Amino acid sequence: METKRTGLFENGLIWFGAGVSIAEILTGTYLAPLGMKKGIAAIILGHIIGCLMLFLAGVIGGKVRKSAMETVKMSFGQKGSVLFAVLNMLQLVGWTAIMIYDGALAADGVVNTGRWIWCLVIGALIILWIVIGITNLGKINTVAMAALFILTLILCKVIFTGSGAGVPSDDSMTFGAAVELAVAMPLSWLPLISDYTREAKEPVKATAVSAVTYGIVSCWMYVIGMGAAIITGEYDIAQIMLKAGLGIAGLLIIVFSTVTTTFLDAYSAGISSETIVSKWDGKHVAIVVTVIGTIAAIVYPMDNITDFLYLIGSVFAPMIAIQIADFFLLKLDKSSQAVHIPNMIIWVIGFVIYRILMNIDMPVGNTLPDMVITIILCLIAGKIIPEKN
Repeated sequence: METKRTGLFENGLIWFGAGVSIAEILTGTYLAPLGMKKGIAAIILGHIIGCLMLFLAGVIGGKVRKSAMETVKMSFGQKGSVLFAVLNMLQLVGWTAIMIYDGALAADGVVNTGRWIWCLVIGALIILWIVIGITNLGKINTVAMAALFILTLILCKVIFTGSGAGVPSDDSMTFGAAVELAVAMPLSWLPLISDYTREAKEPVKATAVSAVTYGIVSCWMYVIGMGAAIITGEYDIAQIMLKAGLGIAGLLIIVFSTVTTTFLDAYSAGISSETIVSKWDGKHVAIVVTVIGTIAAIVYPMDNITDFLYLIGSVFAPMIAIQIADFFLLKLDKSSQAVHIPNMIIWVIGFVIYRILMNIDMPVGNTLPDMVITIILCLIAGKIIPEKN
């Protein structure tokens, strides 16, 4: 796509936009049963784990100047990476649909015109963002982010100085499950971050800025969602906005935050598609993904995304664990091979272990233990099976 190098500020802006999202606020509302103190602890711990993985994934792509799915070839081989590119495409189409659905539902709650109309409006704006392109978005993104920043500050003030029914804390959400939900969001960006850090002038610094900016903003969104649910007793974003007295301002937060976040999903789906079929044009595919996501958002209900978040974790946590082991510890590049069978087997084991760990409640969630086990398996395999570097 474009080869113009992006600076630290632009990378920070991209990931600020990724963090300010209705989906993040919604996921935050799920944590309300924990109560404010334990909820914030779970959010911070989960984001530290998730953003550390995000940083390492971004460094790999930034250092070798390759897109996220191109870096997967270094661990799984040329053909092996296609599986993950396809899985990534599917999760990105899913995310695009979920984000448009959530945004349209919330926008319709503020200005009732019919959800499908808001789906079309948001879809059209995302396509506009894609057409303008990542490196030409500078000024538009700066204005959009400044507006979002001010509006979310207003939202914070209204929620946290307001009063309402409140939600008593209960045992319906365990601390470990809450940590896992907090890890899930940064984890869902793992197969995307290199698509942006590969364009950076200073890749390691840009990755650090991206991961830290995203982590702070994402924590803030979770806390807004959780705080709104605890203080106002309300789980519906539109109702939270209306109770906060944010009519049109609330609508702007909803629409623009949805566009700036979903744009990244659609854009990266385009880049991933180039790994699957090299002749495809990423920009055109990104537009097609947006159209599919818009249609899906109109047709299907997508109210609870927790299972989707856990599925993403189980696919991409072991994948990035293998990449971390290969790149940072074993210092091996397997991209000359068609399929690297040992790593594929280890990934399947990591996937299964993640699903098993979902039934065991651990204070650190299940992503971290799963990744540690996967990395250890990689190191053992690296010692037993000789590799040509």
